[in-house]
Amino acid sequence: MKKVCIFLSLFISLTGFAQRNYILESPDKNIRFTFRLEDGQAFYTIMYRGKKIVDKSLLSVSFEHDNGLKKYSLAYKPVFRDTTETYQLVIGKTKNVQQHYTEITLALKNRLNEKGSINIVVRAFDDGVAFRYVFPEHNKNETLVLTDEHSSFNITGNPTVHALMLPNYTSSHEGYYTKLPLSEIKPGELMDMPALFELPQKVFIGITEAALLDYAGMYLAKENNQVISKLSPLPGQTAIKVKAVLPHASPWRVLLIGDNMGTLIQSDILTTLSPASKIKDLGWIHPGKTTFPWWNGNVVPDTLNAPGNNFVTNQYYIDFCARNKIDYHTVVEYGLHQWYTDDGVGFQPGPHSDVTTPVPGLDMKEICDYARSKGVGVRVWVHWAALYPKLDSAFAIFEKWGLQGMMVDFMDRDDQEMVNIQTEILEKAAAHHLHIQFHGAYKPTGLLRTYPNEFTREGTLNYETNKWNEKGLSPDHDINMPFIRMLAGPTDYHLGGFRAVTGEKFKRQYTKPLMLGTRCHMLAMYIVLENYLQMICDYPAAYEGQPGFEFITQVPATWDEIKVIASQLNEYIVIARRKNDDWFVGAITNTTAREINVPLNILKKDNYSAVIYTDALDAGAWPDHLLKQEKEVSSKDIISLKLVPGGGAVVRLIKK
Repeated sequence: MKKVCIFLSLFISLTGFAQRNYILESPDKNIRFTFRLEDGQAFYTIMYRGKKIVDKSLLSVSFEHDNGLKKYSLAYKPVFRDTTETYQLVIGKTKNVQQHYTEITLALKNRLNEKGSINIVVRAFDDGVAFRYVFPEHNKNETLVLTDEHSSFNITGNPTVHALMLPNYTSSHEGYYTKLPLSEIKPGELMDMPALFELPQKVFIGITEAALLDYAGMYLAKENNQVISKLSPLPGQTAIKVKAVLPHASPWRVLLIGDNMGTLIQSDILTTLSPASKIKDLGWIHPGKTTFPWWNGNVVPDTLNAPGNNFVTNQYYIDFCARNKIDYHTVVEYGLHQWYTDDGVGFQPGPHSDVTTPVPGLDMKEICDYARSKGVGVRVWVHWAALYPKLDSAFAIFEKWGLQGMMVDFMDRDDQEMVNIQTEILEKAAAHHLHIQFHGAYKPTGLLRTYPNEFTREGTLNYETNKWNEKGLSPDHDINMPFIRMLAGPTDYHLGGFRAVTGEKFKRQYTKPLMLGTRCHMLAMYIVLENYLQMICDYPAAYEGQPGFEFITQVPATWDEIKVIASQLNEYIVIARRKNDDWFVGAITNTTAREINVPLNILKKDNYSAVIYTDALDAGAWPDHLLKQEKEVSSKDIISLKLVPGGGAVVRLIKK
């Protein structure tokens, strides 16, 4: 629900219709967005706590055949709103969201070309600012053809940039993060979003986008020492970025703002900016944990009769799920051939690929029926290009078999065409009660509110690479996730590897991959990362009877509340997530050992039982070793967590 108050004049001395400056303040007055027209061009600045953090920055777009001619003036008085929006999320970092924001709509008339007129809508929150372009209809069925968007972010003070740099617009969005002063970033090099900017006065700005629908994905680049927007072009050419029927709107361009990283990580801005759920019946949507045997190499016991793409192999994993209350088993492949008929190579679809026909010897309905009898759901992996040509028939058959969801992989684009393909997949999957996990895909944009059957996305370099990476994925990379990638939303990370070794003992293994970072670090990643389809991707014998596995079986897949208890950018983080009356606390560090004191003031006055997992004293040499202790605690207590290099800790706080 929304409470809306519309008013037409704020700061009368500054915002009279004849004046040039229009100011929008956040509800707590700490953020001030100022809009100004100069020589027919639109600019903005942002102040935070009285200091300018974004200097004069351009707001503009280019249309096909407009010849770049722009001379904007206000078509009518700006319209202000003061709104409190409340809603509930099926999946999200906060179950019940209540967000207060202010808004201004500025109607800009292009005096040189009426068809170049736009509206700019700005919203100010206590933890950030967002703006979007709205393209009004001039004539019925008129088409928008957008060639460029010129949104700039002139961040003050030569900030330190934390971002994934990309060579082009066709990418799986997997790589190592760059940390450089803005002045040292190469002009024109693409920065993936979300990108984090650390200002000298210890103000943090995270830039990303919300509600990416029927539009091109946005990147950032440096030009003339400013950060500017870059849109992914439609395939086969470079000029046109967006084609749509008017009226239309861009996604929201979001600046998360705070003087500590916890403010950015806890923010609900992206879901608030996204449309309400388009799925009316939500009762079938069940986030959870899932196997993913591809990662471990489809390891089964030597006693298993004829392992392969068949019933007995999947039965083995389904029985493991049933014993340990794991929600889903994923059917992927065996012997490097996917579960469906395909004459392609390396999981790429061939000319006769058919996702509706399993390989000989594999009866998907038999597997689904057996899993259902054990209380386990079944999901599959599919290549998007094999799925999409048969989307309607495939989803109907999947539902008939009894599948409950799938990973859709190798999308590797975020142009408008691919954005629309993903939206279509989500909508049609929902009609057949199927959840979706996108891999080889761009970042999330808050649409888990709109399509809550999208449980998670990849869009980052993760533990799958330990199968082929000579050095393994380091905890120094892991620590970037909550501070950078997670600003956009959930991320899949192939969690659950239970064979941790020190760096000098690490070696590449395609089957039974090894891990860097301690086992407690791995346990903590289930809490630190936002993910509503957490993988348990090692093989059953790697888990059962092993210390710490019981915690993985107990950790929830959805949450009611998040609190960042302590953090230092790219060094360590402690995150607490609440489910009903219980709290789960996860702490991870980079490759530096440290001791962190965790105050339990998140608790109510009731007493709690604390189950604490920490790195063992010898975990520096034997990273799989951990200590488990239980004790009674209250809100007045402080728990001290000692983390070895690459270490972690988890605490389960159970209300008595």
